[in-house]
Amino acid sequence: MTMVNLQYYAQLREQAGIGGEQVATAATTLGQLYEELCARHDFSLAADVLKVAVNAQFCGWDHPLRDGDTIVFIPPVAGG
Repeated sequence: MTMVNLQYYAQLREQAGIGGEQVATAATTLGQLYEELCARHDFSLAADVLKVAVNAQFCGWDHPLRDGDTIVFIPPVAGG
């Protein structure tokens, strides 16, 4: 299992009911992790509309997870 730190914003924060959490995961990529989180928190946003950053650097969904990573899921933002 890999232990990662997660941060949620906007709609994901509302759906999870928390701003962040630390989780142990069997996922090996960001895409697999997001699938797990969708099942856990019933996220309604598809991965293809999100940006994701690992340790403050934007990454693709196939990026491998490492123990201690800090992962930020960034939903689309609207406003004026």
